[in-house]
Amino acid sequence: MAISYNKLWKLLIDKGITRTELRHKAGLTSNVIANMGKGESVQLEVLRKICQELNCGIEDIVEIVPDTDAAEKER
Repeated sequence: MAISYNKLWKLLIDKGITRTELRHKAGLTSNVIANMGKGESVQLEVLRKICQELNCGIEDIVEIVPDTDAAEKER
């Protein structure tokens, strides 16, 4: 299974907030934002800070999706 932050990126667009603005407002590092851009795991505390800043739930910013590489190997 893979992690997708596509919901977060769409929410930022809808709210007119850039990734850099989110980083500053939520007190995150550029490495965290970069890792999220690559679909990598981040600490739950990072997700909490983002949810607090955007006034949303965790289900609004992240989802678990089937890993396409694993699915292709099974075929």
